[in-house]
Amino acid sequence: MANTARIDKWLWAARIFKTRSIAATACKNNRISINGTSVKPSHIIKRGEIINVKKPPITYSFKVLKCIEQRVGAKLLTDIYENVTDAKQYELLEMNRISGFVDRQKGTGRPTKKERRSLDAFIDPTLFGFEDDYKDFDDDYN
Repeated sequence: MANTARIDKWLWAARIFKTRSIAATACKNNRISINGTSVKPSHIIKRGEIINVKKPPITYSFKVLKCIEQRVGAKLLTDIYENVTDAKQYELLEMNRISGFVDRQKGTGRPTKKERRSLDAFIDPTLFGFEDDYKDFDDDYN
């Protein structure tokens, strides 16, 4: 068993990223850090290091238990790393999921009919039966 491994190979082998090229791109885009320092894809990791992986909207943290460069089965991942992500990060993920706001990526096209209706309801609540509340509010100020 090797005591060291390249970080891009380890991220791929530990199934944190689907392909090694995606792992390398994440390193190049400063999404991977060790001890607060961004690392290059060729960075050598050792056992016991904590790797932070930014996958918006949260940052995952993994403690390296084994340094591997060959992909392993999903059942063996408990021997490879320990997930030490803060519970607040998962709360942030849950809040983002239930907030209902859809963060549209550039180039994804126009919103669907359902997305447009939810955006309209967010922007102008008078379109959805709340005009009486706003009518009283306007009368007070006119």
